[in-house]
Amino acid sequence: MARIILAIGTIMAALAVAIGAFGAHGLEGRVSERMLENYQTGVQYHMFHALGMIAAGLTAALAGGNALLGWSGGLMFFGIIVFSGSLYTMALTGMTWLGAITPIGGVAFIVGWILLTVAVFKI
Repeated sequence: MARIILAIGTIMAALAVAIGAFGAHGLEGRVSERMLENYQTGVQYHMFHALGMIAAGLTAALAGGNALLGWSGGLMFFGIIVFSGSLYTMALTGMTWLGAITPIGGVAFIVGWILLTVAVFKI
């Protein structure tokens, strides 16, 4: 489990850099300032939670597997897909109704961090 979370976390971090570079170089002047801000928020949270996944994976590798760490990494990954993905899609397509699903990813992020905290203090 630890290696899978670490692998996905590092891939997500690399993807956050690539998506951020695309936004910085390819979207300016093509989308509204508000949509560019939404896109940048998606990139920022994407990277934060990729690092959170790496933290969960490293903790699992160093302290032994723990179901809470698996759930933590999984929820952070789900949050990246839903939270950041909805913001990226909204910025690129103008479909503002996607903002209604963004908080689902935000809740996944919060629960992921709580589970990581609980797992660390149980270890």
